[in-house]
Amino acid sequence: MERIEAMIGVLSQKMPNAVSSTPFLLVLPEWVIVKWNISTSESSPLGLIMDLETGISQNHVKRESWKTVLTLAYQSLGVVYGDLSTSPLYVYKSAFADDIQHSETNEEIYGVLSFVFWTLTLIPLLKYVFIVLKADDNGEGGTFALYSLLCRHARVSSLPNCQVADEELYEYKKDAAATCLTPKTTFGPRLKSTLEKHRVLQRFLLLLALIGTCMVIGDGVLTPALSDVEVPVACIILIGLFALQHYGTHRVGFLFAPVVLTWLLCISAIGIYNIIHWNPHVYQALSPYYMYKFLRKTQRGGWMSLGGILLCITGSEAMFADLGHFSQLSIQIAFTSLVYPSLILAYMGQAAYLSQHHAIDSDYHIGFYVSVPGKLRWPVLVIAILAAVVGSQAIITGTFSIIKQCSAMGCFPRVKIVHTSSKIHGQIYIPEINWTLMLLCLAVTVGFRDTKRLGNASGLAVITVMLVTTCLMSLVIVLCWHKSVFFAICFVCFFGTIEALYFSASLIKFLEGAWVPVALSFIFLIIMCVWYYGTLKTYEFDVQNKVSINWLLGLGPSLGIVRVRGIGLIHTELVSGIPAIFSHFVTNLPAFHQVLVFLCIKSVPVPHVKAKERFLIGHIGPREYRLYRCIVRYGYRDVHKDDMEFEKDLVCSIAEFIRSGNDEPNSAKDDLEGEDDKMTVVGTCCTHTDGIQLREEDIDNIESAGTSELREIRSPPLTQPRKRVRFRLPDSPKITRAAREELQELVEAREAGIAYILGHSYVRAKQGSSMLKKLVINYGYEFLEAKQQSTRLFTKCTSCIYSAGGDGIQCLTFLLYVQDIYWPCTFCNVL
Repeated sequence: MERIEAMIGVLSQKMPNAVSSTPFLLVLPEWVIVKWNISTSESSPLGLIMDLETGISQNHVKRESWKTVLTLAYQSLGVVYGDLSTSPLYVYKSAFADDIQHSETNEEIYGVLSFVFWTLTLIPLLKYVFIVLKADDNGEGGTFALYSLLCRHARVSSLPNCQVADEELYEYKKDAAATCLTPKTTFGPRLKSTLEKHRVLQRFLLLLALIGTCMVIGDGVLTPALSDVEVPVACIILIGLFALQHYGTHRVGFLFAPVVLTWLLCISAIGIYNIIHWNPHVYQALSPYYMYKFLRKTQRGGWMSLGGILLCITGSEAMFADLGHFSQLSIQIAFTSLVYPSLILAYMGQAAYLSQHHAIDSDYHIGFYVSVPGKLRWPVLVIAILAAVVGSQAIITGTFSIIKQCSAMGCFPRVKIVHTSSKIHGQIYIPEINWTLMLLCLAVTVGFRDTKRLGNASGLAVITVMLVTTCLMSLVIVLCWHKSVFFAICFVCFFGTIEALYFSASLIKFLEGAWVPVALSFIFLIIMCVWYYGTLKTYEFDVQNKVSINWLLGLGPSLGIVRVRGIGLIHTELVSGIPAIFSHFVTNLPAFHQVLVFLCIKSVPVPHVKAKERFLIGHIGPREYRLYRCIVRYGYRDVHKDDMEFEKDLVCSIAEFIRSGNDEPNSAKDDLEGEDDKMTVVGTCCTHTDGIQLREEDIDNIESAGTSELREIRSPPLTQPRKRVRFRLPDSPKITRAAREELQELVEAREAGIAYILGHSYVRAKQGSSMLKKLVINYGYEFLEAKQQSTRLFTKCTSCIYSAGGDGIQCLTFLLYVQDIYWPCTFCNVL
């Protein structure tokens, strides 16, 4: 506190005449980020008001009351720990499947218990709870959160349309402010420079993140199928589980936490009973010495049984992946105070029972239910099935979130995403992924038929994700935390050695079931790589063939065609320059809208973008051309608004840009330099009201031209009347005459309607290309692009006809060649 007071004194001396309520960030060496408001009020002697915004190391969330933290800890039981808490159902059964036998000496059962105890202690407790959870990306966790951190601290982003302006975002500045006061090592800058110079290393880093992501998806297929019930019952449960996904997690979410809590209390109570009743001295097996005795006696069989022991930590990655829905402290409290002790007691209780029962006739006698007292087996079975369903639900929901992140980062085709809750952020439903997962889960359940082979498959998926996290964490330690490379090496060597041991044991059972997650992950990895390569080549083509600004200036304000009322939104991936599609529109269409907006919707490597930083607006050419560039930036966890809300924000942002007076025309030189310096950051309509004012009106029925079938599609029954937003100019003397005329034209154009102009590219490899490129472009990327466009084009065009009141769709088709690939393109224009 003395150092804080000293800094306050220095700031008050240097800025005695500070403007009232000017915010800035002060980052202290202890990683306490404080937001100050400079005020000249007499009530503050130092002229400073401190607002402690975050106080948790590397976890930028607001301080919460203990009641809130404990509530989050309770809720996390049903979302985060469902999979991990059900692991006692099959760990001992998988460990003693074929490789080792339970003998009278109890060395095997004690050795397995010792391995389980230390694995749970070192991996979930030490690695994830106390280390990995601190590597959050502004409160978000998961493989892509680590990759996003690395992208911001070293320019290794996979997104092709990154801009210098993106580094002015609040999340970037916060990282930069924290970095400038952190002691740096000499190795960190060298490693950063090496990564930024070598594209091969950047591609490898992306591939590493994608492998971890694909393994999580593979685990999402295996975990719902991994339960200790009969195959027909498991199939019925799976069909019901996936059929209910479209209702949303929040519909049945209130049951999740009580079910897992009941399950944890149940297995811990049974464990305590077995310890007291059968073997009170079983705690001696927690000594690491029993691991040595176990491996010495069982040798190769004991090493292979580690693949079954590994299942005791399945679901540990969920603690980090679901961090964004809770908080670091709540997850730590839930695990250390309830989940960890309950699991240890359950495993000790099973070991105590088995240590007094050596007559083994089948795998059943090693299973979980044999250690449950006879009168409690049916109630425990019911609770176990419910807990397994909860664990499966968490994995399925996590898979949806991962697919959404991959799509936002340009590594997966855009799919239909349904937000199932208007109040709870992050609860989504993806129909195509849901039904694909169901079919794969049913196939795996019927094909494997037993827990042993499913356990082999799940174990390899789990440990691969953990290895990827270890590798990425070592880079985060050096590049983001700016710690010595010695700590990174120690982290990799310690945890990497443990995980490599389990990985080798799982890999040796490749033909016994472990091939399944590899095959599933390889399929998803191929999809991601093909999509990324195809979109990257498409963007490179657009950049190389964009139209010069001089061509536009030569057309004049009318662009050589008739300008009609309305706003035209031309979708493009370019963040600078004029896309080639525009020249074809001008050549082939007799008329165009009076206001044209080149709209680029892009993702940035941050979890969330603040509303006031959402839009980048700029003029293209002189202001009388009425051409604008709008770049809309979203984080990889941001929720995209619906069409009407988005249109309202877009128009308000353009109006605020016009009112601000940033109307310098762009020259050819600016076009070559990327026009970043001509773009203005503008927030959504909720952050300003100076440009134009809004007024909502109820409209009970909107009829537009078109067939009755089309009206039925675009006008679904509504329980509440629609709201139509009207725009009007404010009576403000601050707005210049030229700006007022431009604003008036914008308002008139908005009242006439908004049309979306979409480009649909068909990609083909040119003759003479390699066989691999033809396979990837002609078949792989074309198939993915067709599946994406069939849904996106129909949905968007229907929405646009409804909002604009248009009466038809006009398509233009032409062929573009570039180097060794060419694009025959069909553009859909709603008029």
